[in-house]
Amino acid sequence: MGNPNEEIVNTQNPAQEPERREGRGLGQDRRRRPVVTGETPPEHRLRSIELVDMQAGGDVSRIVTHGVGHLPGGTVLEQMRYLQKHGDGLRRWLLSEPYGDPFMSIDLIVPADNPRAQAGYIIMEAMGYPLYSGSNTICTAAAVLENGIVPIQEGEQSLVLESPAGLSYVTTQNHNGRVLSVTTRSEPAFVAATGMVADVPGYGQLPFDLVWSGAYFAMVDAAALGFALINDEMAAMASFGQAFVEAARPAVTHEHPELGYVGPLPFVHLMGPVERIEQDGFRSRSATYVHPGVICRSPTGTGTTARLALMHSLGEVDVGQWLQTISPRGSSFVGEVLGEAMVKGHKALNTNITGRAWTLARSQVMLDLDDPLVDVKDLEGVLVSHEIPPKWG
Repeated sequence: MGNPNEEIVNTQNPAQEPERREGRGLGQDRRRRPVVTGETPPEHRLRSIELVDMQAGGDVSRIVTHGVGHLPGGTVLEQMRYLQKHGDGLRRWLLSEPYGDPFMSIDLIVPADNPRAQAGYIIMEAMGYPLYSGSNTICTAAAVLENGIVPIQEGEQSLVLESPAGLSYVTTQNHNGRVLSVTTRSEPAFVAATGMVADVPGYGQLPFDLVWSGAYFAMVDAAALGFALINDEMAAMASFGQAFVEAARPAVTHEHPELGYVGPLPFVHLMGPVERIEQDGFRSRSATYVHPGVICRSPTGTGTTARLALMHSLGEVDVGQWLQTISPRGSSFVGEVLGEAMVKGHKALNTNITGRAWTLARSQVMLDLDDPLVDVKDLEGVLVSHEIPPKWG
């Protein structure tokens, strides 16, 4: 299992810190976050944050709604880079025992910079800071609506969220205050390289293709490795993923043609055989490995999009057709091909992903800054210092 407390390689290359901008919106009421100064009265050593825990396809996303202060930066990408450089303790704290688990993800609700977006969100995982995630977007969209950050509407509702990768266009189906389905479209995916080879200890020379879908994915044929992509193989797939990423990273680019430095290879997508189930519909088992040491419980939205981009480049799927991906745990997402695009000379593909999120818990998580199990050196400064938890009595 991966340990998110380990030092990570930056997935971004923060340049000069951006100047603070005022007036960005968070939800309908455009609330401003308090500025964190890092000055703490010695008697006030308790902090608290508010979480909404959601799951989509079995992957748990912890949505942070209150307790984190203003992050300098304009766009959500700039805010993410500041957090990564100066506040990574938040990620390690909430993904580490006894406060969390590296199989979870964190989604921090932040003000959006783009006027078309109603809210922004920063994604944190064991591997670091992915710029986009389908399952995290599904969970965040449902949490934003069901908890009143953006007022929920009966029936079909359109929502725009700003992720570090750009705008996520979301359509939800709602009934009686509940979000029954979420369909999300983000930035285009594209095949970055084909016919690459990694020399993996214990496996030999393995071919793979490289696809950008919110992060770089190494696309690997699961059947060639003997994987049926079922629950009993989770540990073996995680072991393979660890070995593969360590072998493949030296050959994989760290640069996105528009976003710049995005860090070393974080994901492997294990692809099962494709079967046609309708005239325009296909189905395939799949598994996504997140470095270090995690096999996702869901088929992952970005993994599904990466698979569609690769299939489209091979002429195996066309506009209007769809793919249902099934995870080792049996959960599924549906991805649909919307149309072609271009990303700095790369033929790219617009897709959407549909799934559902379920609420697990709403909670207040407490932290004593003197807890020896928590490294607070880059955590204390991003937590709101004057929000002291109430005493019961």
